[in-house]
Amino acid sequence: MRILRWADNFVAPGCGGSKEHSFQHPFLQAVGMFLGEFSCLAAFYLLRCRAARHPEGSMDPQQPFNPLLFLPPALCDMTGTSIMYVALNMTSASSFQMLRGAVIIFTGLFSVAFLGRRLALSQWLGILATIAGLVVVGLADLLSKHDDQHKLSEVITGDLLIIMAQIIVSIQMVLEEKFVYRHNVHPLRAVGTEGLFGFVILSLLLVPMYYIPAGSFSGNPRGTLEDTLDAFCQVGRQPLIALALLGNISSIAFFNFAGISVTKELSATTRMVLDSLRTIVIWALSLALGWEAFHPLQILGFLILLMGTALYNGLHRPLLARLSRGRPPAEEGEHERLLGGSRTPINDAS
Repeated sequence: MRILRWADNFVAPGCGGSKEHSFQHPFLQAVGMFLGEFSCLAAFYLLRCRAARHPEGSMDPQQPFNPLLFLPPALCDMTGTSIMYVALNMTSASSFQMLRGAVIIFTGLFSVAFLGRRLALSQWLGILATIAGLVVVGLADLLSKHDDQHKLSEVITGDLLIIMAQIIVSIQMVLEEKFVYRHNVHPLRAVGTEGLFGFVILSLLLVPMYYIPAGSFSGNPRGTLEDTLDAFCQVGRQPLIALALLGNISSIAFFNFAGISVTKELSATTRMVLDSLRTIVIWALSLALGWEAFHPLQILGFLILLMGTALYNGLHRPLLARLSRGRPPAEEGEHERLLGGSRTPINDAS
């Protein structure tokens, strides 16, 4: 998922003369995320119209498919994203980004169970290294100092929710791998269709969420699961919140298209490397802005997670090939998917 922790840093009064409080509206933020994804669908049809006017364009012809194929991954995306937005209000942005690395564990296991993949030894070692990295990051959260706003119990709950969300995200990735690669759906169309389903369904769910009590999980004065009216009042009284929301929507639209395009056109390895760089940037910004305190265990945890990601995606093979002065790795490694290509097993290169 692809979220910066900016919500807690905006304070504004809500509706009905309520006191100033943090902008904590995770489900409304998730609706904004789906709106960003939905905008990719408009971009797809603009590209298709342009390709129709200019036949020499590079857009591949689209095969007919049932849009409802994307409903299951959209539901997974909606559930996982909402859980992660809730968890982000409880823990630090850097821990949030690092714990998202747990998706490798569940994606690998689900690819074996549901797609019939066979993981190589290096990929199993990558999964074990990822588990070890998650433990170290969790220990860093336990040993870090916690303020009154984020108590230790909230941090632990947030970390567990993030890992729980990765199970749902991994199911989404398995479904997307099956639909995108086997049905040859354009990345913009895939993201936009999921965004349409997620936007409509979650927007409708905001109505009952307005009345459902949430206790300590609520961040609004009414104590409900989501208070959309309070969110709009805060946006109206603090323009920076509206600016941050628009920036979030725009970045989500670009990130989803770029992520799927990199995976489809280059490799899952490239996407994972770029995602690791994003973790470093988020961590550095959080430390520079004083949003969290530095803990040396986070460096160790991040390095272990990075090693697990590298092993899982086969980044060690070119290095071993150079050290042994053997033949360079085959080109097929550059086009492997996160779960393995649809034509070859995931461990063919080993």
